Amino acid sequence: MEKVALVPCGAYEEKQLDAAVERIFDLCGFGEVLRPGVKVLIKPNLIGKRVPDTAATTHPGVVAAVVRAVNKYSPGKVVIADSPGGMYTKETLRQVYKATGMAKAAESEGAELNFDTGFSSLSVPEGVCCKSFNVISPYFEADVVINVAKLKTHAMTGMSAAVKNLFGFVPGLQKPELHFRFPNEREFCEMIVDLAVGIKPAISIIDGVVGMEGNGPTSGKPKHCGVLLGSASPFAADVAAAKIIGFEPGDISILKNAINRGLCPASADEIECVGEPLERFAGRGFKKPDSRDVDFLKLVPRFLRGFAGAVVTPRPYIIRKSCIGCEKCRESCPAEAISMEERKARIDYKKCIKCYCCHEMCPVRSVGIRRFKLLDL
Repeated sequence: MEKVALVPCGAYEEKQLDAAVERIFDLCGFGEVLRPGVKVLIKPNLIGKRVPDTAATTHPGVVAAVVRAVNKYSPGKVVIADSPGGMYTKETLRQVYKATGMAKAAESEGAELNFDTGFSSLSVPEGVCCKSFNVISPYFEADVVINVAKLKTHAMTGMSAAVKNLFGFVPGLQKPELHFRFPNEREFCEMIVDLAVGIKPAISIIDGVVGMEGNGPTSGKPKHCGVLLGSASPFAADVAAAKIIGFEPGDISILKNAINRGLCPASADEIECVGEPLERFAGRGFKKPDSRDVDFLKLVPRFLRGFAGAVVTPRPYIIRKSCIGCEKCRESCPAEAISMEERKARIDYKKCIKCYCCHEMCPVRSVGIRRFKLLDL
């Protein structure tokens, strides 16, 4: 039975974080993989240049606490690395590390920030739809990968937690390329599972002290949950995380694919929860993304579902009055469906694949999600 540790942590205060992270390490036996001299890579969620209070990124206090815990077991080299959305350059990394608080956390704990923008190919022979990925260089230099995710809703995948966080190992604008190769949710999530199987993080921790609800992963609102989760399995951690948000595992395509492959149980009841019972944190009333449809299509005859789905599927739209013409949406669009007109973004819906990358990457929340009006009745 997979084990997931759930430890209460009410605030991003150093003593509370240290106690919670150390408790997770003890409950899960993580000290066993941190033998002396190992090179440790910590992979937080640094989706973009967002300050910690927005709850879009892993809080720097959690990362600092993980560094301190690692150094108790294995003093040595600890590297913090991620490939944010958009361009993968040294200047982009510098700005993201500063905005998210990672620069300060690394400096205070003696960790190293990655500025190597190279990548190499990772073979995943057990992959179902993708058997190789380009992965950022620090991954190949590490002995132990610690995946430190953020608990968030997500416009495309429903939820972003431990498994989805591993998509940040794909460098820069190669992420939109994968969105274009795997344009629908099922295929995209199958690819994400392939990547997670290849990455094989030794430790996964989810920052749920303050998560994000609504139109995540960047445009939602902070949601206090007061918990850190930890597991050797990112899939098991996500099964527990889904329960906290209010999803069943089968509601999340990433987990549905993982269940079909036998990578995690189909129910949170089949997980060994240690520390605190999952029920203490479950059902926190997370607002779901506007992109998550009701079960309208189940009422439509099967032969009409393709047409009906195209009509009712929520789509992104540009809020022109607040668009600043930065072109981040155009840069991140895998289908090249966005152009600029009079320094404002415009979406060509004949090309749009509804991946919501534009919504995710807009720095000023000028890309909304428009639902089919009848779904709101």
